[in-house]
Amino acid sequence: MIVFRIVQDKSRTSDLSGTGAFRRGGRWNSKGTYILYTSENSSLALLEYIVPFGQDLMPPQLYMMEILIKDSTLIYEPPEADYPKDWTQLSLLADQATGDRWMQEKKWLGLRVRSAINPTEYNVLLNPLYPKFSDLVEIKSVRKLPVDGRIIRRKA
Repeated sequence: MIVFRIVQDKSRTSDLSGTGAFRRGGRWNSKGTYILYTSENSSLALLEYIVPFGQDLMPPQLYMMEILIKDSTLIYEPPEADYPKDWTQLSLLADQATGDRWMQEKKWLGLRVRSAINPTEYNVLLNPLYPKFSDLVEIKSVRKLPVDGRIIRRKA
């Protein structure tokens, strides 16, 4: 299985640790929980990455990581009933608590969850603390991804 991840700094293109999410938290984790956010396709990865940025803060250069998951049977797709109520809402603590629990249980290498931005597509939440994670997940390629000028606000 191939998944995609966007990062801003070239120095992070070899990092699969989930440290950024550990430090800041995210939709599916609170601060202090390691998680590596990826998407099933590159356009969703880009969309998920840029949505939190204001146009004035959008970096001019990004990097796309193509990541190989060697055993897709270790990726669990929770049923809709396992999602918190109103899970697409911003800053929903129930989402973070659910993701924290999923990661702490270490039952799965990752979870395939619907995107709140585009619910017809999926993100894959990888657990860097899963046993033998580094044997099961590897970076296949990295490439520069220039940010299209239409995404960045031009000063008048």
